[in-house]
Amino acid sequence: MPRRARISLPGVSVHLIQRGNNRSACFYADEDYLFYLDVLMEQAKKHGCAIHAWCLMTNHVHLLVTPESSDSAGLMMKGLGQRYVQYVNRTYRRSGTLWEGRFRSCLMQEEAYVLACYRYIEMNPIRAGMVEHPAEYRWSSYRANAQGESSVLRCPHPLYQALGRDEVLRTEAYRELFRYQLDPGLVDQIRAATNGNYALGSPKFSAEVEAALGRRVTRGKPGRPKSAPDI
Repeated sequence: MPRRARISLPGVSVHLIQRGNNRSACFYADEDYLFYLDVLMEQAKKHGCAIHAWCLMTNHVHLLVTPESSDSAGLMMKGLGQRYVQYVNRTYRRSGTLWEGRFRSCLMQEEAYVLACYRYIEMNPIRAGMVEHPAEYRWSSYRANAQGESSVLRCPHPLYQALGRDEVLRTEAYRELFRYQLDPGLVDQIRAATNGNYALGSPKFSAEVEAALGRRVTRGKPGRPKSAPDI
């Protein structure tokens, strides 16, 4: 079965996830995370991607990105993946694949889902039982977004900027969002859309994306399509 074409539109945010092959580890030491973030910044600038949120887990990576063009995210991830694999193979004297095929992604209706996706990404270490609070996890964007920690990688999304008129008020409002658990149904929606490479949003949003791209961007109904009636 052919792979579904990845959906992307200039200026529309996407959630990306890339997993280690067979869910194996991708990061082994602090230096690995630092190298990955350095190359991510380099490739994001080179290909025109604004990085809003990230979380580097032991065996997978989450990113919230707004691309300048329809191929910006794909080119960024290709360059990043190649450079990081070369680094890992050289550093640990290994060979072979590191990533589980292509990265997965979903295009999202920004007003409804961007801030939820920020939280979804930065709460990953909590859901994995690695820490009790997102600020305790070094390899995510939480400290930059919620505590104002300096970051040359972070590019705040306009919806994040709208949380307050200055950085103090924005970080305070952002921290307030984390007082409440994400609805489990919303978590499932984000996961399903990302794993399936679908649009995440209202039926109207999905219809607009389908019209722009000329193809289906939501999950189809199971089973064979119905045959046309005889005339």
